[in-house]
This record gives sequence, structure tokens and C-alpha cells, in this order.
Amino acid sequence: MRKKERELTDPGEVESVIKRAVVCRIALSDNNVPYLVPVNFGYQDGCLYIHTAREGMKIDMIRRNDRVCFEVEADLELTKGATACKWGMRYRSVIGFGRASLVEDSEGKRAALDIIMRHYSDDPHEYSEKLMEKVAIIRVEIDTMTGKQSGF
Repeated sequence: MRKKERELTDPGEVESVIKRAVVCRIALSDNNVPYLVPVNFGYQDGCLYIHTAREGMKIDMIRRNDRVCFEVEADLELTKGATACKWGMRYRSVIGFGRASLVEDSEGKRAALDIIMRHYSDDPHEYSEKLMEKVAIIRVEIDTMTGKQSGF
């Protein structure tokens, strides 16, 4: 990290940013073509869980190249300045790298959906068999991640 004074070094702080983030962006690559997409997600035990359709670009790309990058941010606030160069953004963010795989079994999908739903709500949820057949779950096992903050 170029500006070490902005680095979040406490793993608890890094996880706190992930848990407060509303959107996760995952970056994939296939044949030297990048693809970045915002997703709903959940986080537990060093893994991200992402709900998606069973078919589509994300699934196709992951099947060919399981390496992914992700980014989340929290505590965003635009800061105004007297001149254009004095404007900025307060934020905390996390960028990480990992390997994606598909959760195939119904029990694993249910557990992952619970993790995703807990990220957004404390309410209990049930999932029909019909839903389980239609949904795909991407599990990203995180290899490395770094946190950064600005304006705090």
C-alpha cells in the first residue's frame, strides 16, 4: 500500500468494514477480458457468499478462471473543498483476492443463503425447493485482503 498511514491493519477493523458494506463488487477475468459486477453478499469465516442465477457471465467466467478480486466500502461521505482539488471522499474500504467455487448441494446453498440474508436482516428466512433448484451460490475463499481508510 502506497500510503501506509491509511492502511487498516487490525483484522477486526477490516472485517467490520465488510460487515457494514451494502454492496460487494467482484472482478473476474477470462481471456484477458475483465468483468466487474456489483452483487449482494454475505461474509463468514473468511469467505464471501454471493447469490446469483444458475446461468450467466459470472458463472461461465468462474468455470474457466476461478481467481477473483473483490471490493467493498463503508462509511462513505463526500467532502467539499474551496477548490476542485480540495474535494474528496471519506471512506473505509477492503480489497481482496480469492478463489471462487459453486456451492452445489441444497444444504450448503441454504447455509449460504442464511449467511447472505443475515448480512442484511436479522429476520428468519425459508427457501423452497423450487428456489434451491433455480439459485446458484458462489463461494469466494479469501486468500488475502487489505483495508484502507481516508478522512478518519
